[in-house]
Amino acid sequence: MFLLPVILAALFMYGFDGNVVNVALPAIQSDLGAGAAALELVVGGYVFSYATGLVLGGRLGDIFAHRRMFLAGVAAFTLASVLCGLAQDPVQLVLARMLQGLTAAAMVPQVLALITIVFSAEQRPRALAWFGVTGGLSGVCGQLLGGLLLGADVFGLGWRVIFFINLPVGLVVFALASALLPRAATANRPALDGIGVLVISGSLALALVPLVLGREEGWPVWTWMLLPASVPAFWAALAWERRLAARGGQPLLDLTLFRGKVFTTGLAINAAFMAFFTSFVFVVSLTLQTGFGFNALGAGLVFTPMAVLAMLASLTGKRLIAKYGLRVMIAGSAITGLSVLLIAVGLQVEGDRLAVPWLLTATGLMGIGNGLILPSLIGAPMTGIAPAQAGVASGTLSTAQQFASVTGVAVVGGIYFAVLNQGGYATAAEVAAWIALALVLTMMVLALRLARAVAAQRPPSREQSEVLASS
Repeated sequence: MFLLPVILAALFMYGFDGNVVNVALPAIQSDLGAGAAALELVVGGYVFSYATGLVLGGRLGDIFAHRRMFLAGVAAFTLASVLCGLAQDPVQLVLARMLQGLTAAAMVPQVLALITIVFSAEQRPRALAWFGVTGGLSGVCGQLLGGLLLGADVFGLGWRVIFFINLPVGLVVFALASALLPRAATANRPALDGIGVLVISGSLALALVPLVLGREEGWPVWTWMLLPASVPAFWAALAWERRLAARGGQPLLDLTLFRGKVFTTGLAINAAFMAFFTSFVFVVSLTLQTGFGFNALGAGLVFTPMAVLAMLASLTGKRLIAKYGLRVMIAGSAITGLSVLLIAVGLQVEGDRLAVPWLLTATGLMGIGNGLILPSLIGAPMTGIAPAQAGVASGTLSTAQQFASVTGVAVVGGIYFAVLNQGGYATAAEVAAWIALALVLTMMVLALRLARAVAAQRPPSREQSEVLASS
């Protein structure tokens, strides 16, 4: 079926652009004369605007129909990518990147919502498996393909090619999606909670701005003021949403989603995984390139076994997941934990002399473990979600993932740089690896809790069983 790869291409574009820019930062700095703060905003501005707009993007899909929002999001993301490639100074590039993140927030929640709505119960597990694989591969391919594109210097465009490549891809995705996505009327359209948009986005901004910019700016006083202020701001946002729901209104954040242990525990597992994986890729990429002397392409190639084996494990584990359910996620977490342990021990014993075969073996094991985790990772929180809640549930899930990613990089990255100043790259990466292992073990505990929550459902529907057995 052509529909699934078409809508997943939009997810790939988002993930690719979130990671490919990392390998292009030196070229951007040289060409535009960008300073450290501007480079941080080129990366962090995209994440910030994307994360703060996700819940709204999901709700707009519920209101205006997911097909319409998907097409609008793809068109806007493509245009924003072109604006990034046309930027003539750092300010223009930062603004274009923030616009790109905002348009991605309109596009990406519709992908998971469309899978939930369009595909039948029999088709949905496979679709969710591909969703997980695509999300994982997009980040790794951003590093690998980015290095290839920059090395080839396509049409002499330099770093701009990483943005211009979205133009033909976006046009093809838009044309195919227009032809293939079914036209379905949105029944009982919810109203737009304008105050909810402001208070929820504001509370997220109070947390994300210091997390995104704090390390690069040296954690000035204002970051320590904004971050604690995000807590009461978020509680105020929740209070408003509760009052609106009690009055019979339609809040932006559907708090009924959090009443079930399956959704909340699945959300926590997603947060733990994203905090682990994003910070791991960040630390290893930086260590390989800056500490161990790898170039951008060489560092990307280190992640190739992980990407390939993650895809194979996700696609060949269908029978295992269908038979054993969430125990496969627990087993996958154990394999991923073993891979992180191998890296930590290898760094402790060999330091910056860590052999490439050892590293490739460890990342390959991580690919197998992640491949067993990813399908159920996405499927678990969406189990039993009604079609009318699909958009906001998808937005909530994506927001939690992005917030966990930013927090993981900020916290683990902060510890990494603190240790780096004292003990060197290998020691700093080792400490980060032990933290990553703790996150993976946390994920295993949460997966056990999720398995109990699913078993406690009376009776689990056929659809719920199939979604949780995503493959």
